[in-house]
Amino acid sequence: MIPVAAVAEAHRRLHHALDELTDEQVREPSPLPGWTRGHVLAHVTDAGRALADLVEKALLGVLAPLYDPRTHDRDGIIEATAGRTADEHRRALLRHSVRLEDAWARVRDWDQHVDYRDGRLSSTVFARWREVWIHAVDLDVGIGVADWPEDFAVHAVDFLAERLPGGVAARAGDRRWGAGGTEVTGPVRDLAAWLAGRTTGEGLAGDLPELGPWPGLSGARRPPSPARRGP
Repeated sequence: MIPVAAVAEAHRRLHHALDELTDEQVREPSPLPGWTRGHVLAHVTDAGRALADLVEKALLGVLAPLYDPRTHDRDGIIEATAGRTADEHRRALLRHSVRLEDAWARVRDWDQHVDYRDGRLSSTVFARWREVWIHAVDLDVGIGVADWPEDFAVHAVDFLAERLPGGVAARAGDRRWGAGGTEVTGPVRDLAAWLAGRTTGEGLAGDLPELGPWPGLSGARRPPSPARRGP
């Protein structure tokens, strides 16, 4: 099942949470080292623009990377747009969220090849799902890990389980990820938050290992700090 409707709901929740955001709050530090809330918003907005571009081009039969380093200065765009006013951030984020949802509505083959992650157009939906919910926590605007839908948390652990070192497994109820005799156990949202680098493992039981790198994405730079990487 491709979670297009779930991503639209994540967009809606994020946009609603930003309704009362002020210009002063935009300039305040976020939990991501070196980034203000404005930087996080700029990152989420530009990622939405890039995904919308990729899907729109795919619908025209054009194969293009998510970020082409020859034409797109990702870090430069984030720095240049982080200082927008709160209203400017809201408008830009909404514009590209709508563009992306409109593009997805025209997709007829989710297995269509694209130059992104697993090579299928469906990967753009899952990536945006992670992008919005995880960075919504980074924005500290009233959305926390407890607000993550359970199906999203399960997906996040599915995606991030490769960060577990060899010999270590994670378990939430009857779900288990990884292999080995050592287990980290707890509620699935707490597992997802830990694997995403958004907590230090609160709510979990077991010896918590050092996690491996975030699953790779060719051609894209990540937000600062190896412990708190983007979706």
